[in-house]
Amino acid sequence: MAPSQEVAPPAAATTKEPSTNGNGNGTAATAPKTKTPALNERILSSITRRSVAAHPWHDLEIGPDAPTIFNCVIEIPKGSKVKYELDKKTGLIKVDRVLYSSVVYPHNYGFIPRTLCDDSDPIDVLVIMQEPVVPGCFLRAKAIGLMPMIDQGEADDKIIAVCADDPEYRHFNDIKELPPHRLAEIRRFFEDYKKNENKEVAVNDFLPSEDAYEAIQHSMDLYATYIVEGLRR
Repeated sequence: MAPSQEVAPPAAATTKEPSTNGNGNGTAATAPKTKTPALNERILSSITRRSVAAHPWHDLEIGPDAPTIFNCVIEIPKGSKVKYELDKKTGLIKVDRVLYSSVVYPHNYGFIPRTLCDDSDPIDVLVIMQEPVVPGCFLRAKAIGLMPMIDQGEADDKIIAVCADDPEYRHFNDIKELPPHRLAEIRRFFEDYKKNENKEVAVNDFLPSEDAYEAIQHSMDLYATYIVEGLRR
């Protein structure tokens, strides 16, 4: 319920004092009444109608073809030095920090909705495509591999995917089909992007698409378990 507010009473219509008209016959002249706009009522009405925005993690469907092809939400565009991330409480995209190193994200980076990992976050995905996209948008991606990563002693694996609607990359089905330089570029970015923060990141060998499917399916199952347990509370 909206908080109560005092509503000012409508202003009373005013009339002029009786005066004689131009003929001097003493007839009273009355000013026309002015209706006060009901601004207060409109303001109160807008307060009671709170809009509820969709949460990209929980309300966006992963898609019928998951774990191979799925929807994902992009947090950080290709070429950005700003690390955006999902604010899990509000569902908005916030600025986490500007990278300390002189590197930029090599590809669009985000997460897969309705998934959950052991770190209590949705599973991360790096989407290879021609163009950067705006933070907060979602697109269809196809998993082609898995990049096992250790971030400060904890597992933080990344799904490697291509945009399913980009004609230059949608034909790729496995990470081994990518040029070696592309994989070296991805590895080097994640190995270096936290060095100036004195944080250690280790990237292990890339794994094929089957491992990516298994990781996504596991995160989907974990999310489903989380939802069921939440409903039982």
